[in-house]
Amino acid sequence: MEYDFSTIEKKWRKHWQENNTYDSKMDSTKPKYYGLTMFPYPSGAGLHVGHPLGYIASDIYARYKRLKGFNVLHPMGYDSFGLPAEQYAIQTGQHPAVTTEENLKRYREQLDLIGFSFDWSREVRTSDPQYYKWTQWIFKQLFAAYYCNDADQAMPIENLVAVFESEGNTKVNAVNDCEIEFTADEWKSFDEKKQAEILMDYRLTYLADSWVNWCPALSTVLANDEIVNGVSERGGHPVEQKLMRQWSMRITAYAERLLKGLDQLDWSDAVKDIQRNWIGKSVGASVYFQVADHDEEIQVFTTRPDTIFGVSFMVLAPEHELVAKITTEEYKEDIKKYQQKAGLKSERDRMSDTKTISGQFTGAYAIHPLSGEKIQIWIGDYVLASYGTGAVMAVPCGDQRDWDFANHFNIPIKNIFADVSIEENAYTEKKGKIANSDFLDGLEVTEAIKKAIEVLEEKKIGEAKTNFRLRDAVFSRQRYWGEPFPVYYDNGIAKTIEDQYLPIELPEVDKYLPTPDGKPPLGNASNWYWDSEKNKLTSKDRAEEANVHPMELNTMPGWAGSSWYFLRYMDPHNEKAFVAKEKVDYWNNVDLYIGGAEHATGHLLYSRFWSMFLHDFGFIPFEEPFKKMINQGMILGRSNFVYRDKESGKFISFGKRKEFKTSRIHVDINIVNNDILDTEAFKASRPEYANAEFILEDDGTYLCGNEVEKMSKSKFNVQNPDDLIEKYGADTLRMYEMFLGPLEQAKPWDIKGINGVNNFLRKLWRLFHDQEGNVLITEGEPDAKALKTIHKTIKKVQEDMDRYVFNTSVSAMMICVNELTEQKCNNKTVLQDLVVLLAPYAPHIAEELWVVLGNEAGTLSDANYPVFNEDYLVEDAFEYPVSFNGKMRFKVELPNSLSKEEIEKEILSLEKSQKYLEGKTPKKVIVVPGRIVNIVV
Repeated sequence: MEYDFSTIEKKWRKHWQENNTYDSKMDSTKPKYYGLTMFPYPSGAGLHVGHPLGYIASDIYARYKRLKGFNVLHPMGYDSFGLPAEQYAIQTGQHPAVTTEENLKRYREQLDLIGFSFDWSREVRTSDPQYYKWTQWIFKQLFAAYYCNDADQAMPIENLVAVFESEGNTKVNAVNDCEIEFTADEWKSFDEKKQAEILMDYRLTYLADSWVNWCPALSTVLANDEIVNGVSERGGHPVEQKLMRQWSMRITAYAERLLKGLDQLDWSDAVKDIQRNWIGKSVGASVYFQVADHDEEIQVFTTRPDTIFGVSFMVLAPEHELVAKITTEEYKEDIKKYQQKAGLKSERDRMSDTKTISGQFTGAYAIHPLSGEKIQIWIGDYVLASYGTGAVMAVPCGDQRDWDFANHFNIPIKNIFADVSIEENAYTEKKGKIANSDFLDGLEVTEAIKKAIEVLEEKKIGEAKTNFRLRDAVFSRQRYWGEPFPVYYDNGIAKTIEDQYLPIELPEVDKYLPTPDGKPPLGNASNWYWDSEKNKLTSKDRAEEANVHPMELNTMPGWAGSSWYFLRYMDPHNEKAFVAKEKVDYWNNVDLYIGGAEHATGHLLYSRFWSMFLHDFGFIPFEEPFKKMINQGMILGRSNFVYRDKESGKFISFGKRKEFKTSRIHVDINIVNNDILDTEAFKASRPEYANAEFILEDDGTYLCGNEVEKMSKSKFNVQNPDDLIEKYGADTLRMYEMFLGPLEQAKPWDIKGINGVNNFLRKLWRLFHDQEGNVLITEGEPDAKALKTIHKTIKKVQEDMDRYVFNTSVSAMMICVNELTEQKCNNKTVLQDLVVLLAPYAPHIAEELWVVLGNEAGTLSDANYPVFNEDYLVEDAFEYPVSFNGKMRFKVELPNSLSKEEIEKEILSLEKSQKYLEGKTPKKVIVVPGRIVNIVV
């Protein structure tokens, strides 16, 4: 009986589903293990073979931990809000929920085929109102909180109000944007709207005018990680800078904790470094420059206050609020043109473009706070309004970008470094002595920094300060398909809807585009007003009534739901809390998180931020959500290309292409076999190719070019896992994806090797069956060789699993099966251990063979992982290579218990030895026990 993977896999998928095999429950008698993969956005294209890589690794490890006696939580769900479904809705008029549901079904079918041990009873979807009810609730908690620097944590906003009422804000040490000081009496004299505006400056989620990445084609704000090379990642549309009233999250309040927390995490150094750089802690000073002939002041942050006397000019961000106030009449038109040009670039492009030098003089001057000298004020797009103060003091002698700017615009450069030439470039080292700097002359850099800050503070023209590159996260999107804010506006005051009326569900709209007057799509809803008396949504026809208020028209960004989903998995059906205390206390944080490195900043920072906040308020017992994280490498596709002659339009085979001027075109890999194109299938693939003409190789074939690239539909190099499962089985696919190479590394997909893995599973099957399909299992004590084989495999596989190394485990099991086949081992004890070792990787065949071994009750998932016994690896004998005068002549096996003398005696007594001695007495016999014997004649 041959290995019928199709029947076996269907059988066990059905068994697991019907018996709820992988449903997890709290069990205090076992240690817990929480394994998680970053949950997917279900696109209409479904999965390709690159997508399941992390899921398979996570599943293998979750199955391994279960066999090791852990109580395993291994859930799965969907990040089901997203721009693609909305764009499709705009094009077709179909509700995003319909598209999303179809995509979810497709994903679920594919995931089930691969045989994952997910606890589907805990499935969550971010677009489910019963899920986003709690996203809205968490938003409300952030809205009702501020960050107290003295306590170094978030606290209820009511505490802050109590302080305002008793003593005003002059002594309040909190993270805020408030620009006024007031007494308790003044606070009490403010009307409700003024008080709300002040509190908004302290809240952890707040409304403010923010510079955002605006994509006109998509009619929405984009996060930095949604922009690639200056255009939207989705659709490739231009992005510009725009000042908009937006909800934001005050993640900057947690910057120091987010930075320090990285030291405790078992993450790769690469990901931690990315986060450290994104947070970007800088220690230095704030310095205040007065604007000449104006009452305005420019505040700058610098890490090098020792270079204060080297300031040659100042640069403001093009969007800086002072630009319009200080620009002289002479330069207004030039400034306007420059601002328009800069506004077309995304922040990321402006930060990364270090080669382009551009700027525009405002005509205004600043007064140097120490020398009193007038300094030109320019604008330049390399300065960002959203970073720091949106202004820099330019020290071209010590900063290369400032040096390039000064040279480009012929601005004189002051040198404040002793014995250093700045003729060719800036001096960027943080060492040496300061010169031409008044009271700083002769001081080393570190001493000069301290002295400069001391004088700045003494003269009240600056102060010591720590700054972060991290900026508050814009939390508004001008989309339909996202979480509605539980917010309405009462005379312009943002108010949140009470908990018992959540969730606030998305309303129906006639169209998913912005309104004619530019409002977000929710402005098209007919019932998007809040009746504060009846506490329910109502029609816009009642908008004039005193108790009826407009709702927030923006929706939350995609990262809202993904910032806390790992918590909901612990208690997905709880209607009274986002997670019950006893459940989050038991499951605690995620033990192993597997996902792509593309989320190294956005998702991971936001989920860490929300976890820290929820911990501050006592909702969860931990600050860090993910103890250990592994970033799986990308599986790359092997693309194929055809070559079209630019003149004749004919398709030129790869070997002939140099004779022509050709353009390269991607071709579907499914009509290519070993780089040979099926020309008839190519003609049928697209109408424009129906009459294609070819110039072929000499053997009559069309040879395609190839290249390893990212797997993508647009490159026609996507391999569907369903096709491979149909041909080879899910167990083969699972093992092959692991066999390709180390999990963390990128690797090209190559279908050629999958046959080897499939043959391995067939060879494994034949260890248990004869050619007629009869079971060959034998009882009794295994022989020593079989025990040695299986226990060295147990040792290797367990060591690899504990190091999260999966590819060499597959190799070890292949070697094991080969050795057992040579030994003709059919022993139940040995094969049972082998099946359990294999089970995490190839669960379907393992379950079937578990039954073949006579284990009728339950499932292999409840088995115990085999225990390595090193006694079986101890050799009773050693095969010695015997050399004469350094040349190996033969081998002989001797017991390991023999002494040197006994080994020598045994060797010399052999007939083979006498042959090579030729009657002579050896001059010397060298014996190294367990290694060699060398006889010198």
